[in-house]
Amino acid sequence: MALETWLIKVKTAISNKFDVVVKSSAPHPKPKRKCSSVGVLAFEIAGLMSKLLHLWQSLSDKNMIRLRNDSISLEGVRKIISNDEAFLLGLACAEMVENLRLLAKSVSRISKRCDDPNLQCFGQLFEEFANSGRDPHGLVLSWKEMETKIKKMDRYVTVTATLYREMDELSVMESALRKVVNINNEHDSTKEQKIVDLQQKIFWQKQEVKYMKDRSLWNRSFDTVTSVLARSIFTILARTKLVFGIGQQQYHPSSLPRSLSASATVYPSDQNPSTPYHFVSGPLNSAKTEENKESAMAADDDDSGFFESNSKILKPPPTTLGAAALAIHYANLIIVMEKMIKSPQLVGVDARDDLYSMLPSSVRSSLRARLKGVGFSASDPVLAGEWREALGRILGWLSPLAHNMIKWQSERSFEQQNLVPKTNVLLLQTLYFANKEKTEAAITELLVGLNYIWRFEREMTAKALFECNNLNGLLNLQSSS
Repeated sequence: MALETWLIKVKTAISNKFDVVVKSSAPHPKPKRKCSSVGVLAFEIAGLMSKLLHLWQSLSDKNMIRLRNDSISLEGVRKIISNDEAFLLGLACAEMVENLRLLAKSVSRISKRCDDPNLQCFGQLFEEFANSGRDPHGLVLSWKEMETKIKKMDRYVTVTATLYREMDELSVMESALRKVVNINNEHDSTKEQKIVDLQQKIFWQKQEVKYMKDRSLWNRSFDTVTSVLARSIFTILARTKLVFGIGQQQYHPSSLPRSLSASATVYPSDQNPSTPYHFVSGPLNSAKTEENKESAMAADDDDSGFFESNSKILKPPPTTLGAAALAIHYANLIIVMEKMIKSPQLVGVDARDDLYSMLPSSVRSSLRARLKGVGFSASDPVLAGEWREALGRILGWLSPLAHNMIKWQSERSFEQQNLVPKTNVLLLQTLYFANKEKTEAAITELLVGLNYIWRFEREMTAKALFECNNLNGLLNLQSSS
């Protein structure tokens, strides 16, 4: 038995030495570089994909028709922003392009971590494509291919959002376990069982998180996700130029045909739809305000690139609330007045004073001028009714712009940069490009009318209380007699 054991040891030693010789003499293959996964950046990338999904959807035939028939036709837009259809459509196009530029900037930062040299140069390639329309690497997808990519991104966004919730739940469980472990109570007989239960839950939750990481963007490589993002961005820009008629026909591949309904949304009936309309180089109609002419001239800088020219279109003219940095303030002011006008009887003196303190000096001056010579009595129910009707008409077109301004701003705040789909509110539907003088005139009218119906309600309330007290006094006299 001892002899057999000794022979086995000798055989094993000889075998091991032979393996060492073979391995040392064999050529060493170069280790393959392992592609790193995006990891925690999955949540940022899912946010980018969510915004790309929204941009692509906003360029659909249905939304282009809505843009032409509803968005730029809002009464408030026509009253205090512009009646120039070409200018309004140019603003819509410029905002979409600017949103895409910002997304491309984020993708360019992520692309630096790719292995593919073409993907690493995404930012440069995209800039070149925007300026010249050249696509040497064939990154623009056909409509069918893009729809497939859209479905893929939508799945990634959904699963990655689920992963976020599962990881958050795991964090809560682990925090609960730490609290239970740190409880210093030797007489707590349930402590051990609580720890065991939580450990079991944490174990299964970790398995769920691992499963979701495998399905989501978490375990995808930088090359994989950047390729999806880059091709989508190229295709969305091509689609944007197509539906708004920007550039020459060679910019738009035949795989992205212009649909008849989309053409109808951006071309006037008296212009040949086969000839693209250039928003930055010519008017859609001759009715153009001076400030709109300035915006168009600013955008017509041949020395600027596509994105630079586009950014100039979004710069508000000096006569607007955006240029005066008053758009958000006036939006809040209008919303406060809207609530007061709906329930003037609930407005106290302090609330009225707070409203007055919100007014800029220019509005205060115009309000004082309008109220000069107005009597202190407000007891005419007919006049009060007329004011209510007039205020309702003004709020009917002014209030939507104010609410859109708050919504547009909140969607772009740092706290809201998440996976939530965006709405279709465009900057042209807000107070940003509103004429300051016209907006202040409308606000002054609201204040004058609110002043009257507020005093009317107080006088009617005081009168009712006076009559009630008189009636009570009369009843008391009768009962005492």
